Parts: sequence; C-alpha cells; structure tokens
Amino acid sequence: MTKIMFSAGESSGDQHAANMFKELKKQMPTVNGLGMGSIKMQQAGIDIRCDSSNIAVIGLVEVLKHYGEIRSALKLMQKLVVSEKPDLLVCVDYKEFNLKLARFAKQQGIKVLFYVSPQVWAWRPGRVITYGKAIDMMAVIFPFETTYYEAEKVPVTYVGHPSVDKVHPIHSKTEDLAYFSLVADSPIVGILPGSRVNEIKRMLPVMLSAAEKLKKEHSKIQFVLPQADSISDELIQSYLQASSVNITIIKNQPYDVIQCCDAIMTTSGTASLEIALLQIPMVIAYRLSAITYFFAKYLVNTKFIGLPNIIAGKGIVKELIQRDVTVENLANEINAILYNKQYRETILIELAIVKEKLGKGGGSKNMADLAIKMLNK
Repeated sequence: MTKIMFSAGESSGDQHAANMFKELKKQMPTVNGLGMGSIKMQQAGIDIRCDSSNIAVIGLVEVLKHYGEIRSALKLMQKLVVSEKPDLLVCVDYKEFNLKLARFAKQQGIKVLFYVSPQVWAWRPGRVITYGKAIDMMAVIFPFETTYYEAEKVPVTYVGHPSVDKVHPIHSKTEDLAYFSLVADSPIVGILPGSRVNEIKRMLPVMLSAAEKLKKEHSKIQFVLPQADSISDELIQSYLQASSVNITIIKNQPYDVIQCCDAIMTTSGTASLEIALLQIPMVIAYRLSAITYFFAKYLVNTKFIGLPNIIAGKGIVKELIQRDVTVENLANEINAILYNKQYRETILIELAIVKEKLGKGGGSKNMADLAIKMLNK
C-alpha cells in the first residue's frame, strides 16, 4: 500500500495538502496519507500525527517565541520519516521547517516533492541551489518561478495556483446578500485581518478604527468579516466588543462573503490573491514586528508585498506597510475605491488581467499527477 507523508505548517498549506490528497484518492483509492497539518487535512482523510495549529507563525520574533514547539514538531516528523518509511514526502510551503525535514528525508532515501516555492524572486535567490540539493522536485504555483530553477538545473514543474480552483462562491451574490442580511444598495466593506493570531492582534484594531471613521462619514456603509478557521471566537470578540461599529461575522464561507463586498481591507498573503480572483478592489495592509521589519527592509528585493501587484508587475492596488498602516490611510483608500468611479474601474481592469495570468487552474489535480509520476519512477 502506497504511503505519502505530508508536512504543512500553516492554514493555507493545510488546505493545499487536503485538496491534493482528495485528488490522489480519486486515482489511488488505497493511498494512505499521514503527517503534520490541521483540520482540513484531517477532514480529507490524512492521519494527523503532528498538529500544526500552534506553530503557524510568521516573522523572526514570532518564530523565536515558538521555537521550542517548532523544534519539537520537527523532531517528531523526523522520527515519523524513519518509523513510517513513506514512499514520498510532500512538503507544503512552511519553508525553513520543511527544508530541514526534506534534507533529513533525502538522507533516509525518501523521495521529496516540495509544493510552493520560497519567494526566491523576492529575496535570497541562492536558495534555489539550497533547495535543489534537498528535494527531487519543486512544484511552483506561479509561471514565472520556473525560470529560477531551470537556470540551476533543479527539477521543477509549474502546477498552477491552487486558489484558482478553490476560490468559487457556493451561492449567487443575490442569494448571499439575502442570507447574510446585507442591504444590496448600500456599500459593503470587507475586513480581512489575517489567519494568524499575531496578524489579528496587529491588524484588526486599526481596521476596526478605520471602519468607525468610515461609518461616521457614510452612515449606510456595512461591514463584514469572514472569520478564518484558525482564529477563535474569543480572540475576535475581544476586539469587536470595544468597537462602536456593527460588524457581521461569518464563518466557513469566505468566498461568498468576499463576493458581496464593494471594497476590502486585507492583509497581504493568499487572501489578497483570492480577493483578486473574485475581482473585488482592495487595500493591502501589513505590519510586522519592528525587528522583523528591520531585517526585511534589507533582505527583500521586491517593490511589492501584495500578490496581485507582484503578478501584475506594478502597483494596481494600494499597499500600506508598517507605519503607513493608519486609520486615515485605510479609510481614505476605501473611500477612493467606493466613491471615485474612474479609480475603481482602473483597479477592476487590472484585476481582470491578473486573473487571466493565473490561468484556468487544476493545481490540486496537477499535484496529484506529479506525485503519482514520482511514485512510478
């Protein structure tokens, strides 16, 4: 019986691995999956031996705070590689952790498929060679990434971005507006403060303050917040109780919520790409710890942090970073998106081009096909 080990350390990786395994099951019904992940992987039928919920952190300071837990998780996964002897290890994102795990697995004679490349186009391009020595195949999700690996003769396959397949609302916009009790002819603003605890702590208060400012200026504006699975009710409510604005919280239906919006305040990351695929104008805002940001300024070699802007190769949506993340800047940009018709139309045209560049999808099936090909070699 074929056995595949998965290693996913964050919410998005958990979802990607789950979708890939579902596709694998269609072609190989007897395949067994095990490893590190969270609720989505478990629901897909993967045997979770290491829960990643507490180690889904980003930034130097945050990693240091959770270093003990991260190290324990790595040791557990290494022991599993030895005891379970999987036919293939699939490392999904969670770069530094999975690089260490991949190296270990290779030493044990295990084939390694790495899913989602580190952002070598943004910083530390030398990592292409480092990863090339630890893996058997790199599966990239943006078409322009293959060039970096091909230049160093590292096996690489473009599989497409997984978000293209999964970003589809369940219901029509009209049905959702009624179901969520939203008024169709009044502006709807989405608040997406992130899927990590430290993101919520840094971003939600300023987004809620911006919502209060907008509400004072335009009394009919409505606000919605699609709550990430990884964020507890207690954490969200601790901030909402201090806000004077009524925010509609909706769980488990992020794409239905997003399609109802006229404008969105979001953190950077996969969420910004999903919003782009649904063609909703947005402002991208992000804050890191002071230490992480200090190092990032000197290490990162890219003009943009938002995926829509990176894919477009230019600033098509506003980015607010660190000190620029203010109540006034957020509110002003949402005002421009809602009430400057020409500005709004320009953003929509550019978002359509980004969506076209990402192609027609099939990322999860392509990953399953690639895994089977590697198993059969």
